[in-house]
Amino acid sequence: MTDQVLARSTDAGSTAAETAHVLEQLAATNADAEIWWDSSPLVYQSWKDAVLAKDPDPKTSGWSQQLARLLDAQTIAAEGRMGFRGVTTNPPLSLQAIKTAPDLWAKRIREIARQDPHLDVEGVYWKLYLELVRKGAEMILPVFKASGGKYGFISGQVDPRWVTNGPRMLAQGLDIAAQGENVMVKLPGSKEGYEIIEEMTARGIATNNTTSFTVPQYVRCMAAVSAGLLRAKGAGVDMSRWRSVITHMSARLGELGDWRTEAKARGIELSLSEIRDGEEAVLKRAYHFGKTNHHPSKMLQCSMRIEKDDRTGKTVSRHLSDFGGSDMVYTCPPGFVAGLMSAQAELEPFDAQAIHREPRKDSLEKLMKLPSFRAAYEFEGMRPEEFAHYGAFKATETEFAAATRQTVDFVRMTLEA
Repeated sequence: MTDQVLARSTDAGSTAAETAHVLEQLAATNADAEIWWDSSPLVYQSWKDAVLAKDPDPKTSGWSQQLARLLDAQTIAAEGRMGFRGVTTNPPLSLQAIKTAPDLWAKRIREIARQDPHLDVEGVYWKLYLELVRKGAEMILPVFKASGGKYGFISGQVDPRWVTNGPRMLAQGLDIAAQGENVMVKLPGSKEGYEIIEEMTARGIATNNTTSFTVPQYVRCMAAVSAGLLRAKGAGVDMSRWRSVITHMSARLGELGDWRTEAKARGIELSLSEIRDGEEAVLKRAYHFGKTNHHPSKMLQCSMRIEKDDRTGKTVSRHLSDFGGSDMVYTCPPGFVAGLMSAQAELEPFDAQAIHREPRKDSLEKLMKLPSFRAAYEFEGMRPEEFAHYGAFKATETEFAAATRQTVDFVRMTLEA
């Protein structure tokens, strides 16, 4: 493998059908890198049709072929194959799936209520959510089976309104896991969330640690997974369905936390590039810690951006280019995938050695003056009981809880109509 992988096809004679998507080029920098779809697979076809309707040059762009390679229902069913290696969902994305076909889901809500008249609004909502997870899992199950359980997982998330309620998260996690053999349970990066990750691991259930941003959280997650694996081994638990990924919510860390506020209070000017340097430093520290310790969990990156670099003026996605050559997972929402397609002619080649490149020292020196950056970067930056009070955690928890309430209200309005 060469050290550079072009963001466009390197063969001048290649056809549009052979032109690789930017994400395919990123995956080519490491055979174990994985690109995932960050939305319900149920919305992919309608989203794909909308993107292709905006294709500026269908004859030469290769968009149609690229999107078909990433996810095609017929190919999945017939061959157990798709370009995306897995799927993640969260409450805003589940709400989006419902909004793409509100009449269909309204009908299903009424059916659920008729089938079990003892359910209240929250009970109907939960059954609806489980059905969204189950239908998505069924769609990509052939990928799971064809890969021997390595790929084809879909994440279902426990209710973000209960991120510190361990017993409730455990009950919901077991509900989610029961929706399919290829279902991964998404649990928050709170003290209680890590306790449930250990319990789920001990039962052989795949987990995805979400609302996680900091090195102390990632170290705690790895410890929880290791403890769960020891318990599972001692009890002779079947681990054929087990995987673990640890999510780094990149731009949410730098943009929704307290870095800018703390910098301003200290008279420090913090550029967008310096914020991205900080996000890079946190993820690379966690990634290399896991590799050094041969931990079986994979780091997963989400909340990625495409933007103008304020140092060079070039269009970049540093959340991709800073990590070329890693074997991590990148989970990409619809807008990000489409944005990469529009920008691919401007993006520079991926460097397959980027994962080993040190973050900028001058940026780290500036960022280390900020308490919330030190909390994210230092191994002992936070205690577990502080995780759920970290700025980026609180902001994301609030957003996800609001989306959950909107979905519950959709159920309520449907039942009251």
